[in-house]
Amino acid sequence: MIAPEQVQRVRTAVQAFDAQLEPILFSEQMKTTEEAAAVLGVETGQIAKTLLFRTSQGYGLFVTAGDMRIRNAQVKELLGGGNVKMATPQEVEEITGFQVGAVCPFALRQEVPIFIDASLSRFDRVYTAAGIAESLLPVSFVQLVGITGGKVIELVSVSS
Repeated sequence: MIAPEQVQRVRTAVQAFDAQLEPILFSEQMKTTEEAAAVLGVETGQIAKTLLFRTSQGYGLFVTAGDMRIRNAQVKELLGGGNVKMATPQEVEEITGFQVGAVCPFALRQEVPIFIDASLSRFDRVYTAAGIAESLLPVSFVQLVGITGGKVIELVSVSS
């Protein structure tokens, strides 16, 4: 199977960091963390959610465990204030180069601050989207932080 451009972009980015990393392509779409976890046979928390938020100060990309939700108050604090909103699907594609549901936290079109929830560190392996809804990338928490250059934060999260 030939990988789409988005997956190729992810592959190039991660292999520059570690040549052993390889996105996995699936025949079915995985539009939710629950669907991805079921396909892989892992806990929902091992699926890394990547969400783009915006405030009047700009954008920020947040990566958290699939079983957690992010509080707007903390997003507001980390992004410097203003009204917090989820980016629109058009903004997500413009900033990241990926569609909602397939946002990879690296190989982004535009540079934005990246915040990684420390709750992901409880797993030996986590899975990020790899550019399309049929692809995931298995990485360790250390690799995720290294590839993204993201800031590790203790999110005041709540189980979803």
